[in-house]
Amino acid sequence: MPSRTSLGVSYDRSAPRRPVNLSLNTDLLAQVREVTPNLSATVETLLGDYLQSARQQREDEQRKLDGVIDAVNDLHARHGFLSDEFSTL
Repeated sequence: MPSRTSLGVSYDRSAPRRPVNLSLNTDLLAQVREVTPNLSATVETLLGDYLQSARQQREDEQRKLDGVIDAVNDLHARHGFLSDEFSTL
């Protein structure tokens, strides 16, 4: 059954679980265990949020890059490049 994190990333919560080996700061781990009854679920939610944020950042960067490419192509189409006069191709 797909589920969404607080930032909206969707993943299959019924997918099989797999043990992983993490190294965490012992003080941080002790403090987190005081406030969450289920460390695995908390980490899973945080990873889902991180994934959504990383994907959004990548999409934003790609949109900016596409805008720059479009602007350069438009400039070239209207005015050409100074180097066009010297091209040997």
